[in-house]
Amino acid sequence: MTKIILIRHGQTEWNLTGRYQGQSDIALSEEGLKQAACLAQNFPLPAVDAVYASDLQRAAVTAKCIAERFQCSLYLKPGLREMNFGDWEGLDYAAIAKQWPEEVQNFFGHPDQLRVPHGETFAQLQQRAVAEFRAIGAKESGKTIAIVAHGAINRTILAAALHMPLHYLWSLRQDNTAVNILRLEENYVMLELMNSTAHLPAAPESLI
Repeated sequence: MTKIILIRHGQTEWNLTGRYQGQSDIALSEEGLKQAACLAQNFPLPAVDAVYASDLQRAAVTAKCIAERFQCSLYLKPGLREMNFGDWEGLDYAAIAKQWPEEVQNFFGHPDQLRVPHGETFAQLQQRAVAEFRAIGAKESGKTIAIVAHGAINRTILAAALHMPLHYLWSLRQDNTAVNILRLEENYVMLELMNSTAHLPAAPESLI
């Protein structure tokens, strides 16, 4: 049995401002660095044999915290990069909606039909993501592995594991440093945990 802990990177400034990052190499924010440290310190499993990550720094730095915590190897894989958002990268939702109103409607309403100008489709992303996921699982058979990637790529892997059509992709939430645990058996993938942020400090209670 192989166990894979699939993780989203920590927060970036573009996450805060709602800018589409895609394959732009954006650093973690101060809060994102704290989230990555909390994840490593309060990791949901007692040991990890190796860590794989997107080579974009927001994922690589998050992954490095985990690798250092468990004193294991870290491998950076371009195939784990976020979806290529083409002409949308660096823009926020309002700017994108103004210039590409039909595409934005498809982004949330019909992600399976989305065509990002000069970018990837979700089907292309899923093909790339699942191929990388399977390759890592095969290479590390019988071990416990962490994979640190991105919101969209994680969603497509989870959708494939759940046999969920891409049309329903946005039903799957992925917060910053969210933890998903998948168990790989010989003929199937079993999802054991999804979008857990139990490693992060609890939000303060409202005074109202």
